[in-house]
Amino acid sequence: MTEKIIIYQMLPRLFGNSNADCVAGGTIEQNGCGKFNDITPKALHAIRKLGATHIWYTGVIEHTTRTSYAKDGIPEDHPAIVKGEAGSPYAIKDYYDNDPDLAVDVSKRREEFKALVERTHKAGMKVIMDFIPNHVARHYHSDNTPKGTYCFGEHDEKDTFFVGHNNFYYLGDNSFGCNIDAKDCADEEYSETPLRATGNDCFGSPGRNDWYDTVKLNYGIDYRTGNRQFSPVPNTWVKMLKILRYWASQGIDGFRCDMVEMTPVEFWSWAVPKIKEEFPGIIFIGEIYQPHIYRSFIKDGHFDYLYDKVGLYDTLRSVMNGQASASDISYALQSTADIRQHMLTFLENHDEQRIASDFFAANATRALAALIVSATVGTEPFMLYAGQELGERGMDKEGYSGVDGRTTIFDYWSVDTLRRWRGNGDYTTENLTKDEIALQTFHSKLLNLCNKEEALKSGVFYGLQYANPHSDKYDTRQIFSYLRGKENELLLVVTNFSDSDKECSVTIPEEAFAYFGATYDNYQQKATELLTDQSIDLPFNPHDKINVTVPACNGVIIKFKL
Repeated sequence: MTEKIIIYQMLPRLFGNSNADCVAGGTIEQNGCGKFNDITPKALHAIRKLGATHIWYTGVIEHTTRTSYAKDGIPEDHPAIVKGEAGSPYAIKDYYDNDPDLAVDVSKRREEFKALVERTHKAGMKVIMDFIPNHVARHYHSDNTPKGTYCFGEHDEKDTFFVGHNNFYYLGDNSFGCNIDAKDCADEEYSETPLRATGNDCFGSPGRNDWYDTVKLNYGIDYRTGNRQFSPVPNTWVKMLKILRYWASQGIDGFRCDMVEMTPVEFWSWAVPKIKEEFPGIIFIGEIYQPHIYRSFIKDGHFDYLYDKVGLYDTLRSVMNGQASASDISYALQSTADIRQHMLTFLENHDEQRIASDFFAANATRALAALIVSATVGTEPFMLYAGQELGERGMDKEGYSGVDGRTTIFDYWSVDTLRRWRGNGDYTTENLTKDEIALQTFHSKLLNLCNKEEALKSGVFYGLQYANPHSDKYDTRQIFSYLRGKENELLLVVTNFSDSDKECSVTIPEEAFAYFGATYDNYQQKATELLTDQSIDLPFNPHDKINVTVPACNGVIIKFKL
């Protein structure tokens, strides 16, 4: 049976940086930068030990930066169109090249990345990388484009807003928002004529909150008239297919596709089958926030998985913060019940605030109940963000990012928990606190169970909230329970979102036994609690309630034999 996908997301720029004395807004010379080579076999073994099956390397394609690589033949970027010193990984400057910041030898940056891919595969994991289809950097310049392929915009007709074969949208003499950012860093203000539309669909002069460092790509939609011109195949489609094919040929096992809802599903319907036919087994993950188009991007767009952000993530966060009832989790799951296997769950990523930040839960252990649900509620993939397993707080003032509860993607920085875990490159617990060790151990135990236990890896889900009405021994506002079953095994998962231990009485209804084809007698069974490996005698029939103590902000996973 195929394993359950557990993705470990990391930014190599941050992951390998050992500088403990970074300064806000520091340059690469001041703060340093992690490299591809820092992700050693020992590092990969440690990540695999956590339970990861895939690593999403974020920010590995060449993007805008204020660091000069002119001596290496890479054109410099105007500082006013770069966010932070390091620049946004989502303002792609050359789609056929790797980021020079991440290379020990800049001239061998592509070889160093290829070696990382090979190391990752050798460690038993697969590689996911970003594909940013909606926009490129305002200063896009590819010096590694394959022969016979032209750069974006090279043959555009620039005197009109929309032409079907253009790569960009042109806005005439509209001015750029010159005072957006870093004006004091620039000898001259940035100007662009004709101005091009911004990645977040700003068809005028962009402001600081716009994606001003990017330009939107034209996929054949005239946003002023609504006309959709997909025949002949737009030039942008052809170029993007070549980019996907290029990276797939480099050994990439999957693409995390940025903001897919901002590009037409028709493009994906055309491109994804071509890539999958040529590279069997490759997966496509879509970042998407509009539930009403989920099914179209799965059925028509051929996506394997979509972000379950507007749904399970938002609900779990609200339950954790006391803003919603645990029973609301049932509704979130029901809303995607028919496509559940195509949803990707998570509690952190580079866009979201850290659980342990002051803006979220302020303590990583308060998320363990949510973690259990997110990781074990179904067969769909689960994603872990580097440092989450150590309780990283994301409360640093890194520079452009500021104190916002997130770990910066714009600045040169070093992540405290990851740096101490890495130590001298041995990835031991020597420099971690007791709480950090306990948290990492819990994550490792849980995530490895996801592939050790067949019921979690490939079993079916059965919700128990409906069979357990609100009572003193089952507070539906704070307790959430369900079953996962496969063949002769049944797992009972009970989670507690409250800040105190709970004595819970759980009913497994007769319908559940019938659903799993389980027979029962009025007897007790010696079950196993999988998170602690404790053996316990419990009733296993629809007539007797199962009484368990569920730790605060945590849960139990009890294994029965059918």
